Amino acid sequence: MRPLPGNVKVLPAQPYLEQAAGWPKSGRHILAHSDETSVVVYQAYRLSIARYALAHGEFGGSDFSFSRMTWIKPNFLWMMYRSNWAMSEGQEMILGIRLSRTFFERILVDAVPSSYSQYCGDTHSEWQGKLSSSEVRLQWDPDHDPSGRKLERRAIQLGLRGGVLRAFATSEIRELFDMTPFVVAQRSHVKRNAWTNLLTPIETIYTPLNSAAAENVGLDTV
Repeated sequence: MRPLPGNVKVLPAQPYLEQAAGWPKSGRHILAHSDETSVVVYQAYRLSIARYALAHGEFGGSDFSFSRMTWIKPNFLWMMYRSNWAMSEGQEMILGIRLSRTFFERILVDAVPSSYSQYCGDTHSEWQGKLSSSEVRLQWDPDHDPSGRKLERRAIQLGLRGGVLRAFATSEIRELFDMTPFVVAQRSHVKRNAWTNLLTPIETIYTPLNSAAAENVGLDTV
């Protein structure tokens, strides 16, 4: 779909209720808007950071910190829960960032769970060692419906730091666009509980091309 003026873009979308009927009800699955070569992840930022990124095609500026971990989410509704549909302070703009599947799956391969309870390794000390040296943290959190209600299905988010963060924020961006107008328009349906009118970006179960990526993050099969 053709980008709109001002780096605003509307991803291909479908009615939420139609999509939700086909999604897994439980388990660890990556729901994402993707194609053969790329995948879209979402982030929510304050105006100054988002506007800099949209103007320059990468992250930077005085308000963006490369020394802090930043979290990316491929699941649109998890981002809506986290940002309260772009109404939380400091999360007023929702950005879509298109990455290559190769880079995204490199992130999955490098990810280490942020809590030991989600780790499949042998000992607590091994997990601590991997966590301290890794530039990618993994969390599986409850997914949420549009109202924010927890679901049995788990949603992935990935924390980036160091060299992986710098690559993500600059050289690895294929496309960066503003999703905020779309979010605001759909938020009105959520507020009125008019889910029959609610559209969400087309998301399907993301199956990594790299089997090591799927194994490392503990993806479930459908």
